[in-house]
Amino acid sequence: MSRLANLAPLAALVAGSGAACALVVDAPDRLEPARAWCTPSSERLLGCGEAGVDLLALVAHAELRGVVLAAAVALFGFAFGTPLGAAAALAGGRFERAVDRTCDLLQAFPTFLLALAVLSAVRSPSRVHLACVFALTAWAPFARLALVQTRVVRSMAFVEAARALGAGRGAIVARHVVPNLLGIVAVQLGASGAAIVVSEAALAFVGLGPKDGVSLGAVLDQGVASMLRAPHVLVVGALAVMATSASMMIAGKSVAPAAVDGR
Repeated sequence: MSRLANLAPLAALVAGSGAACALVVDAPDRLEPARAWCTPSSERLLGCGEAGVDLLALVAHAELRGVVLAAAVALFGFAFGTPLGAAAALAGGRFERAVDRTCDLLQAFPTFLLALAVLSAVRSPSRVHLACVFALTAWAPFARLALVQTRVVRSMAFVEAARALGAGRGAIVARHVVPNLLGIVAVQLGASGAAIVVSEAALAFVGLGPKDGVSLGAVLDQGVASMLRAPHVLVVGALAVMATSASMMIAGKSVAPAAVDGR
């Protein structure tokens, strides 16, 4: 039950955002200049931002899209990086060193700068562009964890027994090594998802977010611009980013490290 409880914040955030999207009639990009920067009220529960956009509608849609983006990229990194790291450690030699050095390089280079360089060349960035940029480096933490853990697992009896029975390297990785790494490596899912949420908001804040403008970073941008006359916009944006990233981080803890026993 404690593991499932860690999923509760993310489930509540998704359910709450979904309910808000369904109940709020206004679209997240609908503008009502007469209501610009109005404070929270019974009609607009979170108030309005620039040009009268309904902050509740904007935040709800942005949170849902941010969670989907983060989950998709994190799962890709998990699915690609885990078997790659395991196969490299099991093979050893040049392949292991190449994967290890590539992980070093990718994790040392700031993903945000890479995203700035790539997206600045795109006329109208979309979430597909963001996902592709994030995916370039998202697999590295998973591969590094799998690489380190496989160095321990590869000398264990069940791996040696599989080799003695004639199992190929791919079969050993798929049937014996990766299943014993899932619990440990999957913990990285929450951290990767939270980092992607923050990165997407940061890119939107500097003007390289999705062209539809539905992003938590866009709320933060409006909040900074109106910090003195409408401080509630910045508060709403900051709390939304914190709640989304924290819920994904906590959800990652629902995957407890599994014991390595070779079964």
